[in-house]
Order: sequence, then structure tokens, then C-alpha cells
Amino acid sequence: MIKTPYLLFLGDAPDALAAKVAQGIRDWRPENAVGQFRLPGCKADLRLPNMTLDEARSAGAQTLVIGVANRGGVISESWMEVLVAAVEAGFDIASGLHTLLRDQPRLVAAAEANGRLLHDVRLPAVKYPIADGVKRTGKRCLAVGTDCSAGKMYTALAMDAEMRRRGQKSTFRATGQTGILVTGEGVPLDAVIADFMAGSIEWLTPDNDADHWDHIEGQGSLFHVSYSGVTLALIHGGQPDALILSHEPTRTHMRGLPGYALPSLEALRDTALPLARVANPACQVAGISVNTAALGEDEALACLKEIEDRMGLPAADPFRQGAGRLVDALAAI
Repeated sequence: MIKTPYLLFLGDAPDALAAKVAQGIRDWRPENAVGQFRLPGCKADLRLPNMTLDEARSAGAQTLVIGVANRGGVISESWMEVLVAAVEAGFDIASGLHTLLRDQPRLVAAAEANGRLLHDVRLPAVKYPIADGVKRTGKRCLAVGTDCSAGKMYTALAMDAEMRRRGQKSTFRATGQTGILVTGEGVPLDAVIADFMAGSIEWLTPDNDADHWDHIEGQGSLFHVSYSGVTLALIHGGQPDALILSHEPTRTHMRGLPGYALPSLEALRDTALPLARVANPACQVAGISVNTAALGEDEALACLKEIEDRMGLPAADPFRQGAGRLVDALAAI
């Protein structure tokens, strides 16, 4: 078990989205977020107290969590200095990066010398099966996005929280580093060997009560040439009964790919639904989740109305407005 609470390490994140791991913890487990540690030049700010290592330890922090998801998942030398100092100050370290903590000799030596633990969250701990496509009982909902980092995890967490508030049967199923750090369990899907990715999602979402909903954390985008593989594994392994289209309306191109424009919501619907119906012919698109964080209140409402009128589906920002309308849409499925 990873000890809580956390000091969230933002490093030298170039923008807020790069610190999405830390932001997810702050938003969904605020009781675990004691403060933030930022290096010079960091452009992400969670509006948590900026703390030194000593200040965070005095405030009760037990684990320093690397809250940055950078391209390639690398640990820079400037980060390493802080991580080693944190271990020497009495912190465990947790990371969801592709670069594993256990493969860093300096850090391993410091942890052994100081009796601290290194947690590599993005390290599969189960021998997953190959998917067989057998239909499972229970219901499943998956958010699919026009882009990466568009709000798919927040959508699943918000819908799960709303169903639980209503007394309905629901489980959030984490498939990435942030979700795993928020909930404490899940499948680190993008670190699973490709042949077993869909099978890992079958394993994650087993047979359940007929009225139980699994809300599967979405990953990547079918239109993102870097990460489309994980999205398809979720679609086929998850066998969703409902898809939620997820969109960030202010972007001009795919995240990290300036040469690729965002697809329309219509293109996402018309691409994702046939692929979902390969594994579950009854799958339906239930609603649209719109990340309006970059819009003012009036702009957000106008954007949601335009999308809803155009698509003929309920559109909502589940984090800003609540997930009630999206959950209502599942009742008909």
C-alpha cells in the first residue's frame, strides 16, 4: 500500500496538462494532497501550498508522488536530485512514469540506505489473459475522446460518484496511473504487453449484477496516432454498453501533434460506435462530456447547448455541473 498523504511533485511541468496526475489526485482525493513541490520554471500550479521537503514532512506527508505525465515518461537529472533528497528526508516515492524508479541506481541505493519504498504504479502485477470476447453480465460505460487528456477519467469518476450518491451499483475501474493513485487499484493499461491489453480489461471488468455499472477510465484517442492502440483495447476488452463522447472545445490540434487537427464529435461517434459494436452489438452512444475548464460560464453554457442541439444527445461538463444528466442517459440502456 502507498502511504498517504502525499506531497505532489510537479517538477518543471511546461503546462497544467502535464501535471494531470497531480491534478487528478488533488481534485478526487484532496484529503491526500498536503502540498506541491515545484522546480524553477514550472508552469503548473495546483494552488496547493508550495512546500519544501522538510515542511511537507512536518505537515504529515508520507509519500512524494511524481505528479507529472511527460511525453515518454522520463526522469530528468534535476528531478533525480529532488527524489534522492526526498528519500533521505524520509519519504517513500510513487511514480506512474514509464521510466521505472526501480531502474534508477542512485534512487534504489538511497531507498535501501534509508529504509524507504519505491512504488512503480505503471508496472503490471498480474498475468493477464488474452481476450476471448465472451459476453459478461453487468453494464459498462466507457468515455472515448476526440483527443488525449480531454476529461475521460474525470467523466468516469464523476458518473461513478453520482451513481453512488443515488444509491445505485457502480464501480470506477482505473486503467492509468492517475486513476490507480486515486483509487489504489487498477490496470496500468499502456504498460501491458499488446496481446494482453484487451484481456486485461476483461479481467478488470468481470461478471457483475445486471444493474451494476462499471465506469471504465478512458485512455488516448482513436484519432491520436501515438496512443490509439490503448483506446481500441478498452473498446474491445471493455465491451461497453454505453459510450460517452469526451471533448475539449478550445483545442486547435491533437495534444503533442501540431500537424493533426481534432476530429469532430460526429467523426468520433461514427468511428467509435462501429468498433464498439464488434464486441457488443447493443452498444449505444449515451451522451457527451465537454471539458469547459478553459471557458467562462456563459461561453460554457453556449458551447454545451450548441453541441447538444447539433448532436441530439445530452451534453454536460460533469466536473463543473455534475454528472446527473449523463447518468440519467444510462437509464435507457
